[in-house]
Amino acid sequence: QVQLVESGGGLVQPGGSLRLSCVASGRTFSTYAMGWFRQAPGNEREFVTAVTWSGGNTYYGHYADSVKGRFTISRVNANTVYLQMNSLKPEDTAVYYCAAGPQQSPPRPYNARSYIYWGQGTQVTVSS
Repeated sequence: QVQLVESGGGLVQPGGSLRLSCVASGRTFSTYAMGWFRQAPGNEREFVTAVTWSGGNTYYGHYADSVKGRFTISRVNANTVYLQMNSLKPEDTAVYYCAAGPQQSPPRPYNARSYIYWGQGTQVTVSS
């Protein structure tokens, strides 16, 4: 049974940092795209960042404009990704979801429909 488990959410002041973790189990995800989406109350789920497989041991990161330069996704191994979030803003407050999906050609990391496995989400609150 495939599972994605997120951790690392919490309450942080504006300008602070958090690191989210996503650990997948149940199969090997080495050729899968893995990413993060978020959903704030009253809003639709939106793309944050993803890492897609480019062949061999090469992966490529993709970012929403709203988080470029502040967030960094890293693939620790085939089944684990981290999301380092710096310079957090109140508008980053949301439930963050980890997702995984088969690699597509061309990659479509921004589309939630590209992902078939989802975690339960972890709350990130940015407030003073």
